Amino acid sequence: MMYLSEAASALNASLLGADVRFDSVGSDSRNIEAGQLFVALKGANFDGNTFAAEAIKKGAAAAMVSDASADAAPALLVKDTRLGLGALAKYWRGKFTAPLVAVTGSNGKTTTKEMLTAILSVAAGGSDKVHATYGNLNNDIGLPLTLLKIRDQHRYVVAEMGMNHLGEIDYLTHIASPNVAVINNANTAHIGELGSRENIAKAKGEIFAGLAHDGVAVINADSDFADYWKSLNANRKVVTFALQSAANVTATYQEQAGASLIVLTTPNGQVRFELKVEGVHNISNALAAAASAYALGVSNADIAAGLSNFGGVYARLERKAAVNNAVLIDDTYNANPDSMRAAIDVLAKQTGEKILVLGDMGELGADAQAMHFEIGKYAKAADLNKLYCLGEMSVAMVEGFGAGAEHFASPEAIAQKVTPQLNSKATVLVKGSRFMRMERVVNLLLATGQ
Repeated sequence: MMYLSEAASALNASLLGADVRFDSVGSDSRNIEAGQLFVALKGANFDGNTFAAEAIKKGAAAAMVSDASADAAPALLVKDTRLGLGALAKYWRGKFTAPLVAVTGSNGKTTTKEMLTAILSVAAGGSDKVHATYGNLNNDIGLPLTLLKIRDQHRYVVAEMGMNHLGEIDYLTHIASPNVAVINNANTAHIGELGSRENIAKAKGEIFAGLAHDGVAVINADSDFADYWKSLNANRKVVTFALQSAANVTATYQEQAGASLIVLTTPNGQVRFELKVEGVHNISNALAAAASAYALGVSNADIAAGLSNFGGVYARLERKAAVNNAVLIDDTYNANPDSMRAAIDVLAKQTGEKILVLGDMGELGADAQAMHFEIGKYAKAADLNKLYCLGEMSVAMVEGFGAGAEHFASPEAIAQKVTPQLNSKATVLVKGSRFMRMERVVNLLLATGQ
């Protein structure tokens, strides 16, 4: 990868000890790999400097520290290891010409990232030629670590960017210097921290601050913030996508059980394919990915092939076999009001008995109770007649739903209620914010061996 002296020069850091070469970068001393540069991060309850010497003993080639007394060598001494990690990632990213696509949004950014990765894997001739954010490592630690794994073999890079405060994406995008930047939406996720959808749109719009001058902004024309995002890119090329509005990339669709038949239209013409995930929101995610690929010059044929290959993302509307041959839709990865409504829409379109199991939503601020109440009302209006809830705030969902809703104290209690109702004609959907760990309910309902 590089020698410490090169990194020291790039970071204006002090070199302590021998000028050794490191092959990769890590920040967890428990999982250090031989030849890595260990970055000694500091947090509210930990100080990586105290583990630097241990990491080197375990095989790390060197450490990046902010405390000269850490007794670790070889090492890079910087003022702030978090900023040092970001600066090193920015320097490393600058060594490569592979176009980088930055992806953000309130809902579906990981799905959009994975859809785009599937498309680019076709365009590049193999998944090993595309480097993408692993999972949702999209913050001020995960994004730099992602960029530091770019190698010569990669023809494309896809980087997811997340936030819950203003200024976070601005920091990330200046590290990544994207060639294409896409915002798939700006909804109510993190509204508790940001206070309004307008601030959320502003925070998402920061992604364009680091976009290359000759880069392409990809914008959801269905969003009520589309004009604002366009104004941030007055001197750049803009590609729009939409399901309901005029745009460069659009689609018509026919929903089926577990899939949708898509007719995609881009400036290069039309193409047909099957998208093997359900929900109108996932069709919008597919359009975001398709528009980003179009911005990179990818053909319609490769876009269709890539999206046809896409099989979904773990715990995001993932179909599984439940007990008694029922269908279980696992959407437990996370939740906010918009993704809750999207999941309810998916369940409402199923045939047979439909059972909705919901947990609390987090980071909603002062309006949390009202938002939970509204989700209960929305589920009732969608013609669902059974809602089972877990968590303190979900009591308001039960109140909003009315007759047919019940609140439970544990995952086991919900499973005991749901299991006798499951049969080959039943579908149960489980969802909640990450902190609720609603997969506990899923695991109790899965068929043996799942």
